[in-house]
Amino acid sequence: MTDGPSEGDDGAPERAVGADALERDGNGLEVAVVGAGAVGATAAYDLARAGASVTVYERGSVASGASGRAAGICYDAFADPFDAEIAGEAIERFRTLAGEDTFPFVECPYVWLAREGDDHRADAVRRQVRRMQDHGVVALEADADALADRFPSLHTDDVAVAGIAGAAGYTDPSRYTACLAAAADGAGATLETETAVEVATGPPRIVRDGTERGFDAVLVAAGARSKRLLADAGVEIAMKPYRVQALVADAALEEPMCYDATDDFYVRPHPEGLLAGNGTERREADPDGYDHEADPGFADDLRERLRHRLPEVELEPERAWAGLCTATPDRNPLVGELRDGLYVATGFQGHGFMRAPAIGQRLARAIVDGEDVGGYDPTRFDGDEEFDVTEGMTFTFEE
Repeated sequence: MTDGPSEGDDGAPERAVGADALERDGNGLEVAVVGAGAVGATAAYDLARAGASVTVYERGSVASGASGRAAGICYDAFADPFDAEIAGEAIERFRTLAGEDTFPFVECPYVWLAREGDDHRADAVRRQVRRMQDHGVVALEADADALADRFPSLHTDDVAVAGIAGAAGYTDPSRYTACLAAAADGAGATLETETAVEVATGPPRIVRDGTERGFDAVLVAAGARSKRLLADAGVEIAMKPYRVQALVADAALEEPMCYDATDDFYVRPHPEGLLAGNGTERREADPDGYDHEADPGFADDLRERLRHRLPEVELEPERAWAGLCTATPDRNPLVGELRDGLYVATGFQGHGFMRAPAIGQRLARAIVDGEDVGGYDPTRFDGDEEFDVTEGMTFTFEE
């Protein structure tokens, strides 16, 4: 865990990465942020630090949606250069903001592997590692013996190849989000929790209890509900929410974080033992009507898969749950300006929390300074595309 930043007079962490890089020309700019998850809270904090007048609207409580149910795994192991750039920025910011008085960030290697006989995924791991190395990501390829030597807790006899990323760690998503929301409040933002609103366009407006309020910019960062909020405003986006599942077990695991691509699950250390999951449903889910409880049999099935990979670890599942992720046709998120003054951040395929420190900051720069967010242009789709839901951790790099 890194040393925590000190608190300034405004209640915001003084050493926030890039907080002062935003020119303070946001004075007088009125911005609404819809959603107090990790991305929304981070954007609100950076906007307020830049001098904008920020109001955050959240229909529940802070981190009550996907952020509060996220796995908290963070890494920069992406084969795409822009994805790796965003992830690297996020990792650095997690490290800088983490501390005893904010939230934990525990450095921990990340391993992803394919089994013998799974030639397609094994080849993909090798290509991914080479591609990462080509654009500066610290990633190593390992065979079964090398993996066993470094991580004796893992069963490796059936491993064909693994990748190892060192710039990785894990944190508590709820604590991170609560910390950034509190910092935003301390920097002058107004948090309106337990407040359902609608979005209107031309110019951007927020409708609350039938009363409209105009803003210079509106950011919709409401996770799985972003699609419905925007559709009600007459703006269609190519995004589908889908259901995923996870559990916490009483076990002894210090490292690594691991994704078994062949058996389709991830696992990481957790203060209560370990956290593991996937359990993806490959169909669109209703964000207001999905089952928050894990499926019957989910925990037992996942426990058997975990026992194969972690044979020396005693596993006693304590609790299991379901949450929502968001998919797009090309598996890349929708981040940036949709219409004049209307911004969106959604479609992260389960990688939204780990990118939140960077995405929130880039959105603030886009709104205040007009900077381009980068490679996640939300207008690249018409919004009526047909596509299948695919899980977030599936390999995406193909030659």
